[in-house]
Amino acid sequence: MSLNPLRPRLFARSTWQEAQYVARALRTETVGGAILLVAAVAALVWANTPWHETYEGLRDFTIGPHVLHLDLTLGTWAADGLLAIFFFVAGLELKREFLVGDLRIPAKAAVPVAAALCGVAVPAIVYAVTVTGLGADADALGGWAIPTATDIAFALAVLAVVGTHLPSALRSFLLTLAVVDDLVAISIIAIFYTSDLDLPMLALAAIPLAAFAFLVQRRITHWWLLVPLGVAVWALVHASGIHATVAGVLMGLTVPVRPRRSVPRASTLDASADVAHHFEHRLRPLSSGVAVPVFAFFAAGVTVVGSNLGAAVTDAVVLGAVAGLVLGKLVGVFAGTWAVARFTRARLDDDLSWWDVLGLSLLAGVGFTVSLLISELAFADQTDRLEHAKLAVLIGSVVSASLAALVLRRRNTVYRRLEEEEALDSDGDGVPDCFEPQASTK
Repeated sequence: MSLNPLRPRLFARSTWQEAQYVARALRTETVGGAILLVAAVAALVWANTPWHETYEGLRDFTIGPHVLHLDLTLGTWAADGLLAIFFFVAGLELKREFLVGDLRIPAKAAVPVAAALCGVAVPAIVYAVTVTGLGADADALGGWAIPTATDIAFALAVLAVVGTHLPSALRSFLLTLAVVDDLVAISIIAIFYTSDLDLPMLALAAIPLAAFAFLVQRRITHWWLLVPLGVAVWALVHASGIHATVAGVLMGLTVPVRPRRSVPRASTLDASADVAHHFEHRLRPLSSGVAVPVFAFFAAGVTVVGSNLGAAVTDAVVLGAVAGLVLGKLVGVFAGTWAVARFTRARLDDDLSWWDVLGLSLLAGVGFTVSLLISELAFADQTDRLEHAKLAVLIGSVVSASLAALVLRRRNTVYRRLEEEEALDSDGDGVPDCFEPQASTK
């Protein structure tokens, strides 16, 4: 990709170090996305067979100590417990991006941040306008945040299935957009979906959280110390009324990224270690390959046969959520990117076109995992509406993924050429030629 020093370029190629990090992260997410798809399809099929009661019985099976108010169903354990691992990894990504990643540089952060924020606001507005225009009751508006999330694992699985190879700049944009999107989703869950807040319990959660932060900051990473503290933080946040997954984010944000001058003798890592990367390397496969697919298995089992389908397609919640994911995300992400180009007088890199932005904007409408979680929070006490909301997430995600695949496949010849350029290492030094310092001056 060429660079013109006279005008800023959108989606310019990043550094080799950043490209390697993005490639590793997305490789794990792609494998996890494939497992996620299998889990979701398995749940959907099982829930629509004559044996659907066994699926519901498994999902609603209660286990856990009553004295701690942790006698939860397996479905709730997956949503509140396993997804805390997913959000812990999200917290690590946030910390890294803001301290050493693209989000630390305002010029690079402007595009994904604007795209992500518009990609949250516009779908929420589309949902609210659709639901209000169809004359739905006030409770239906509680699902306004359902179409605001983007599921990068699901999106990458779609790209893998259709054989699309995005160049490093677009992959980096997609990952950074997803990180900002996760931050907004976490904030929405903590602020808007907390009904009864128990401040003493929340204050108590600060004690094990501080102990966790004290240890990781000093590179003391013994699992037998950190895991009990993490469980304590999770349990106390759960008891406070805030969704327990927020505990994962809080712990992730305490993990250091930058080196420190010295560490105590009890440290298990040296002073220069990137502890966030250390944890992410170990936990991302668990998050993508186990935690998220298990949650999807228990959340995606909705009935789509019989009378339920007929009632669902006329429900304002379904129409609003589908419109938000497909249309709202498209308009929001595309408009946010275009606005940055318009007001900064930046241009797309020479090898890319606005068709690429259109394809990524459609891909952002794949809002599977967090959208299902928000559906459960918004309509926890409304069984039929919850089923309809989940069905809307499935429909909207599939439609967005299909449209994105059609657009991006048309550009696959260009992507393959760029992929070959980014793999060419004529001097054999382990760094592709296009990432060498002299490449930018040619």
